[in-house]
Amino acid sequence: MKNKFSINIRFITGLITIACIGLSGAALAQNPKSKSDSNSNKAKASTLSSADKAFIKDAAKGGMMEVAMGRVAEKNASDSEVKNFGARMVKDHSKANEDLKAIAKEENVGWPAEKEAGKWKSDKDYMDAMVKDHEKDLAEFEKEAKDGSDPKVKSFADKTAKTVREHLEMAKEIDTKLK
Repeated sequence: MKNKFSINIRFITGLITIACIGLSGAALAQNPKSKSDSNSNKAKASTLSSADKAFIKDAAKGGMMEVAMGRVAEKNASDSEVKNFGARMVKDHSKANEDLKAIAKEENVGWPAEKEAGKWKSDKDYMDAMVKDHEKDLAEFEKEAKDGSDPKVKSFADKTAKTVREHLEMAKEIDTKLK
């Protein structure tokens, strides 16, 4: 009887071991991440199309320039509406830049260096530049929102296009008042 009992225990233990190995294999097949996989996320290559990468870089450069020029306008403009517009550019484009920087970091896309703000002779020159720049930016953001390949970049472009459209309308309105 003792022999039967020890054989049954060994048999049951063997079955349990085989079942555990089978279950762990099934679990690994469903979630095959290993230590090397999690380390590769840190230096993952971007899966973005070249057009999406170019959009990110161009939008980053433009956004940083809007912030820099907005700061100058906020400080140096004569007209209070132009000063307020400059402050709005700093606020809105800083927020957009943060959002875009997060996407760029996640996708391992390099962030461009900041450049100095352009110079202008008058409030009118600044607002003329803002109208022209926002018309160009709006077209680029709408194109990316429509034709981009990455959902995060498309969503960013769509959301930001709405803000750029508001800026364009404000810039046109202020620009027509200036002489």
